[in-house]
Amino acid sequence: MNEPSRFLLLLALVSTYSLFSCNSDQSRKLSQTLGNDRYKVQINATLDSFNQAAARADYNAYFNFYTEDAIFTGTDATERWNKKEFMDWAKPIFDKGKAWNFTTLGRHIYFDNTGTIAWFDELLNTQMKICRGSGVLVKQGNEWKLKQYILSTTVPNELLDTVIKLKAPKEDSLIQRIK
Repeated sequence: MNEPSRFLLLLALVSTYSLFSCNSDQSRKLSQTLGNDRYKVQINATLDSFNQAAARADYNAYFNFYTEDAIFTGTDATERWNKKEFMDWAKPIFDKGKAWNFTTLGRHIYFDNTGTIAWFDELLNTQMKICRGSGVLVKQGNEWKLKQYILSTTVPNELLDTVIKLKAPKEDSLIQRIK
């Protein structure tokens, strides 16, 4: 069943249930589920468009998906930037006409009780192979905006010891500096 049909079916169920139900808590929960399903469709579209904007190297469109006070955390331990810092870092990459091309392999979306804050985690197919994106979105008007985005690389368990040996010299010195 496609998303619009599913939405209409859920709307009909909520309406019918509301007419005949004496239990307002159950009715409220069903209405919230309906709203979350609609918001999941919006968030999936937002995150897909966000990734497509990067693939097109559309700097303005890409950064419009972030709140003004957003935080981006990248794969390197030193990459934690506010929106302005991330924009400054990314500008030369976008100016070359090619940024990054991430496609979603799978995504999970969750909501707080108000339906105005959502968080997600996803697996991405990238030039770095499989990565994990996760973050927090807030509803601003009719749009969902990224308040926080975290990109991390995945490491197969059987390769972890090798990866640790490769990164230890660089990260040991970083650990000492951070302490």
